[in-house]
Amino acid sequence: MRLKFLFLILVIPFLGFSQKLDFKEIERNLNNPKSNYNYEKLIFKFKGMPKSLDSIEARHLYYGRNFRNDKISTLDNDFKELAEAFKAGDFEECIKKGKVLYIKDPTNLDVILILLRAYDQTKKVDDFVHHLSQLRLLTNAIKTSGDGKSEKTAFVVNSVGDEYIFLNIMNVGQDYSRHSTTYKDSVIDVWTKDSNTLYIKVLYMDF
Repeated sequence: MRLKFLFLILVIPFLGFSQKLDFKEIERNLNNPKSNYNYEKLIFKFKGMPKSLDSIEARHLYYGRNFRNDKISTLDNDFKELAEAFKAGDFEECIKKGKVLYIKDPTNLDVILILLRAYDQTKKVDDFVHHLSQLRLLTNAIKTSGDGKSEKTAFVVNSVGDEYIFLNIMNVGQDYSRHSTTYKDSVIDVWTKDSNTLYIKVLYMDF
């Protein structure tokens, strides 16, 4: 299995519908033990049976990261060590460190993607397929947050890191130019190439 096919595989299952995000409702549902969208219920399914989650559950998990206090940042030393292990080509060490961060922050796209690449390099197919299903689920939550055709219907991402992962999936490369508009709760990035335009909203809101 080759990594270069990863993003093609990811694009295929996208459904392409959009629905208005209600962050307050997502927060309430995640914290409500009786809700079908309670965090512990969803994360249990996500870890063991990611293919069993539907698009609404995926939205709760992805955008629900905004309400978690245990998120891993790319600025954290543990993540930097993971990235260094990957850059050095020490994929077994990369998997070892990645598993620790995955346990702490299982919906972190950066961690999942690094694990995917390490599993691909070490030809651990079952682990690769499992995390690929998780990455598909979370990136599809982004894909269904809008259509990317205007500022009002921009795709919504939690971080700049997630934005670049999503851009790769959407086959938006360095040949695109970007200009940004800053708002109180977000930044709208507009990516253009010839007649192609893609709007992405990067959140940094204080709920």
